[in-house]
Amino acid sequence: MDKRILECVPNFSEGRDVKVIESIAGAISSVPEAKILHIDRGRAANRTVITFAGDPDAVVEAAFRAVATAAELMDMRLQKGEHPRIGATDVLPLVPVSGVTIEEAARYATDLARRISGELGIPTYLYEQAAQRHERRPLEYNRRGEWEGLPDKISTEEGRPDFGPDRMTEMTQKAGATIVGARNFLIAVNFNLDTDSVPLAEEIAKDVRQSGRIITDADGNKKRIPGTLKSVKAIGWYIREYGFAQVSMNITDIHSTPLHVAYEEVVRLAALRGTKVTGTEIIGLVPQSVLLDAGRFFYGQEGLNTINITNELLIDKAITAMNFSEIKPFDPKEKVIEYLL
Repeated sequence: MDKRILECVPNFSEGRDVKVIESIAGAISSVPEAKILHIDRGRAANRTVITFAGDPDAVVEAAFRAVATAAELMDMRLQKGEHPRIGATDVLPLVPVSGVTIEEAARYATDLARRISGELGIPTYLYEQAAQRHERRPLEYNRRGEWEGLPDKISTEEGRPDFGPDRMTEMTQKAGATIVGARNFLIAVNFNLDTDSVPLAEEIAKDVRQSGRIITDADGNKKRIPGTLKSVKAIGWYIREYGFAQVSMNITDIHSTPLHVAYEEVVRLAALRGTKVTGTEIIGLVPQSVLLDAGRFFYGQEGLNTINITNELLIDKAITAMNFSEIKPFDPKEKVIEYLL
């Protein structure tokens, strides 16, 4: 029987205060059976992703301690950043790695959400495989209005949390709400553009994301035009720290849309608008298979047979072809899940 391993990838609305991030990481590490795999701190977006894994019970306990620490040290009334967010711990997904089914992960997520609301007084919403209402499966549905919109949302039938207070308390004003769920692996990636135009980045995002865009026809009827990539969510934004716009993307099914396919499509659409993709920023970790598939694709573009090419060279090819190191060096030993586990 496979060793039971559950991964947790909470996103915290703090990327600038190192002491706060270190304290949250310390809370996670206080559970010996939960191992931190990676910390991805984004100063510009004011957001940090901490990836940790281990025995499911240990991971759930570590996640609770992390949420409690974030709620204690952060104040959403003072928080500003580029990334959408609804609370100090914005989103907290549990991801089955081995020996754990997605159904089990959903049960762990539900119990964790109930505990966060019951012991900390933080409203919690359930999403993806843990969602109790179909419309709440998408993360963005639960995050609508963000923290600023929470006072108008929380007491309504549509916006009432799955667990916790349905009114603004002192804790809710300070820590906001938290979205807890269970999902399979996804890739969080930003494609860097040779422009500072947010409208241009947003147009590309609308073209690629599965939900597409809504248009109004000549008769005044609204119609949704789907995007070109399945299982993709995307927005466009400008990162002042970098000095350029990005298409920020979540690929929720790496089999429906491999990373290299998403990259090539953004490259194509950028070229149609007179700009180009200059690099790729991977947020958090990435499965090895994603880079191997990309390496084979880019070698194939050069007409090379990849049967005898080593995994190391395939990974290097993927990193180079999509320019993973434009913003900061990309080290596979620190970013590939299998290397860390």
